[in-house]
Amino acid sequence: MSTSAPLDLDGCAAEPIRIPGGIQPHGLLLVLHPQTGELLQASANAEALLGVDPAGITMGKLLGPKIEAWTRGNDASLLMGATINGRAFDVVGHRTAQGIVVELELPVPDGPTLESLYPRLQAFADNAARLDDLRVLARLAAAEIRSISGFDRVLVYDFDEVGHGTVLAEDGNDLLPSYLDLRFPASDIPAQARELYRLNPVRIIPDANYVSQPLVPQFSPLDGQPLDLSLAGLRSVSPVHLQYMRNMGTLSSMSISILVEDALWGLISCHHHAPLRVSPQARTACNFVGKIVALKVDSIQRGAHAKARIALKQRESELVARLSRATSIQSGLAENASIWLGLTNAQGAAVVIDDAVRAVGEHPGEEAIRELASFLHARGVKDRFVSDALAQDWPPAARFAAAASGVIAISISQLHASYVMWFRPELVRTVTWAGEPKKASDSPDGRLQPRASFAQWSELVRNRAQRWSPAERESAEDFRNAVINVVLLRAEERAQLTEELERSNKELESFSYSVSHDLRAPFRHIVGYAELLRDYDRNLDSTARRYLANIIDAALSAGQLVDDLLSFSQLGRTSLSKARVDMRKLVAEVQMSVEPDAEGRDVEWRIGALPNAWGDASLLRQALANLVGNALKYSRNRDRAIISISGEQKAGETVFKIEDNGVGFDMAYVDKLFGVFQRLHRVEEFEGTGIGLALTKRVIDRHGGWIRAHGALDVGATFTFGLPNRTQETTIE
Repeated sequence: MSTSAPLDLDGCAAEPIRIPGGIQPHGLLLVLHPQTGELLQASANAEALLGVDPAGITMGKLLGPKIEAWTRGNDASLLMGATINGRAFDVVGHRTAQGIVVELELPVPDGPTLESLYPRLQAFADNAARLDDLRVLARLAAAEIRSISGFDRVLVYDFDEVGHGTVLAEDGNDLLPSYLDLRFPASDIPAQARELYRLNPVRIIPDANYVSQPLVPQFSPLDGQPLDLSLAGLRSVSPVHLQYMRNMGTLSSMSISILVEDALWGLISCHHHAPLRVSPQARTACNFVGKIVALKVDSIQRGAHAKARIALKQRESELVARLSRATSIQSGLAENASIWLGLTNAQGAAVVIDDAVRAVGEHPGEEAIRELASFLHARGVKDRFVSDALAQDWPPAARFAAAASGVIAISISQLHASYVMWFRPELVRTVTWAGEPKKASDSPDGRLQPRASFAQWSELVRNRAQRWSPAERESAEDFRNAVINVVLLRAEERAQLTEELERSNKELESFSYSVSHDLRAPFRHIVGYAELLRDYDRNLDSTARRYLANIIDAALSAGQLVDDLLSFSQLGRTSLSKARVDMRKLVAEVQMSVEPDAEGRDVEWRIGALPNAWGDASLLRQALANLVGNALKYSRNRDRAIISISGEQKAGETVFKIEDNGVGFDMAYVDKLFGVFQRLHRVEEFEGTGIGLALTKRVIDRHGGWIRAHGALDVGATFTFGLPNRTQETTIE
């Protein structure tokens, strides 16, 4: 493998780096038969370095009984010293299906022993154990490895999800430029090279200008295939990488992989301006430092992850508890918006069920949310979708990147485009690379070359959001399971109660009939006979007449109470007939119905914008009549009563507001307003049965909406209610 060979970077990703057919010349390689120990293959430089032709010599004769015993034992690898033909060697070995691979290197003059390195490794392990900051840990590791190895510069960097590496720490002697905090593109290390870093954690290149030594014979005598050198320290490397090193100004390098949960988390990368050999003992010590770093990184990340998961799990539990008591998924989420957003630390969220959208916080708008749901459904997302660069996964998202460059979406239906979503806005930031992040450039002869510049190159990154953490992703997935469980549990409970509810409904209908038939008649009789008695005897004194008037009023009130109770009871069983409702027309009808109560009074009506609503017109008229009637009633002691009615179209719902300047109420008692028979004013001051607001709330609840009240004594009251824009509410009560 000549380093002067033309470079073809188009085939770089497919280059046979595991089977290069040769080794670096700072050592020699022998392949032994796993049973007999006889020589199968040798590097071309073996005789020159050994001082003897290895052909026909068994390893027992060549290296002595210690290595012969190892070849017949069970240990996976070997590290020892040996003297052959008067020459000292450092020997390492490992087992493969193609034979036992033994590598021999000439010792590095004045190289350390593992015994001499042990105290400093113990001290490093003790210091690392006390750290909980990744950058501080990385700086400590860089300094330790540079001290052991003697390289000019040591970098520690981690990889992101797409493979870009960022330098976390650096230790150097200023002979090479600083790369601290710079970024290296994923294309610098192809996927197959990353896998080799995972399998073989230490790679050394003492001289970037070396001439590769081929294996003889070229193919393994055991299987006829090229020898797999994945685990060999002497393995020859790609000429593309050697040119990359020369372009960087480094003639020797070493890398130590940082493996967390058997995945390549990062690298410790060592560089030198001139050729430099590092002994196997020093490399082993550096690998030990890398393993300590990996263990500590794993510990720090696990601790941070556990802490985040506990916090998010508490929010999930609270939200699920509240959701289980809500009338629908949409209303339950919207009424607990802060917890909903906090579940993934998002800035916006939405729920889409059968094309109906309810959104909170910063979001891209209803139509964009529907389009996103359709995209996810067409893509076949049946569980979870996560992206911190949505426009890359779905180009139409670029138009609303400012509000939703990042998204987590969970499916809550296997059949329909129903999703709960969380959004993060675009995070515009500048990233500084170590050179322009492209793999290659054109050379004068038209061939591709590895990039030659590593000068700082800044890029403005758009259409990306802050990355979702593993804890936030898991939180969304757990919430999906919880929501599905809530829906299934409610469905099961409804199925079990269906028969009992049907029986109860029949009993309630019989009771309603009895009330209407049996109670209404006696009250009418009381009123009728009292009036007859008053007219029968015109000589009754004023006290008797007052008593009769009180009887009549009480009977009329009782009759009205019976009527209101019947209306309240029947409302729960009345089916809704929903359609588009013209609220301006509805308000005009209500105004006309309350005209008798306003006769002779100075009433100023302030009717604002009234967008259309979606619901049952007759029930909404009843609810609106109660609210307007109350506003008129409780403002009758004003010289001029002012009643305002307005509406507003919002994301996923239409909101209406009725305000008056009447007697108001104390907010300390606001929770009593919507209960049956709850009154905040004496009946002597303001007539009524105390059922009107309870009936109004039931109407709004039946529509999947909400209603709130706000008031102040002697200032007035405001009632606000919201109605979903569409009828497709998933009921869970």
